Order: sequence, then C-alpha cells, then structure tokens
Amino acid sequence: MSDLPRHWVWRGEPQPPGEAVLVDVDGVLADAAGRQWYLDDSRRDWLGFFAAAGEDPLLQAQAELVRRLESTLQVVLLTARPFSSRESTLSWLESRNVRWDLLALRGPRETVVQAPAWKRMSLIKLREFGFKFLFALEDDPRIVKMYYDEDLPCVYIHSGYYE
Repeated sequence: MSDLPRHWVWRGEPQPPGEAVLVDVDGVLADAAGRQWYLDDSRRDWLGFFAAAGEDPLLQAQAELVRRLESTLQVVLLTARPFSSRESTLSWLESRNVRWDLLALRGPRETVVQAPAWKRMSLIKLREFGFKFLFALEDDPRIVKMYYDEDLPCVYIHSGYYE
C-alpha cells in the first residue's frame, strides 16, 4: 500500500480505503459555465478560471445522486483544479453541503501535466493505496475514455464544455 500525496485532503479523519466512487468537480458537481469565457481565447486564463470557481452554482441532480449513494461507499473527488484553489474549493464544498470523503487536487508542481494523464496517475495512486473503485462520474470525454482504458466504468456527464 502506498501513501497518498500530502496535499490531498480528507474531510475528517483519514479512513482506511474501501469501495469508492470517483467524482469530478467542474462540470459534474460545479456549474462552471459562468467562467468558461476565461478559456475562450487562444491564450487560456487558467488562473482566472480557477480563481472564479468559488461562485459556481451547484449542479443539483449530480450532487443529489452522490448524496444518495450507499453510505458505505467512499466518495473521492478527483479534480484537475490546482492546489492553489484548495481553500476556495473546500469552502465551496462546505457551503453547498456536498458529500465527499477525500479531495484530490493537483499538487503545486503538477499543473503542467494534462488532465487525463494527471487523473490516470492519480487513479493508479488511489488504487495502490487500496481504494476499490466501482465507477466514476466525469464530464471530459478524454478522461471518460481513459477510465475505460483503466477498466473503470464511467458515467459521462454532459457539461457542454468540450464541444
């Protein structure tokens, strides 16, 4: 069993890994449509995009789905948000009463890694730690494909961000 990165956050006390689900944040739980304009230019403003994340509305249907999952399942939020958005993400989760057990953000030196590659590496770390994932919820078609390649069923949530 490996250790998890120190910058990942447990909601409460660390738990032994068990059966779990992987859930993306932007486009799955958070409606980032109001800040997509930061990414419309040829020079995407990722800093502005993530700085504005604290005001996102909650996507109620997906949040309710996650709330209704079997209580014995652990909910791992695997998001490509950078470490710099940690506090605003935690505040957002708390203020919207989102169910989660572990929040996995990109580390301070991982922002140059493309999201599908970073999520693949993170999935491998989580599995090595002992999590047994039943499925994932994801809105990025590239990551949906990666999960299937990694033998993890994935429910595609259409956010419209990747059209």
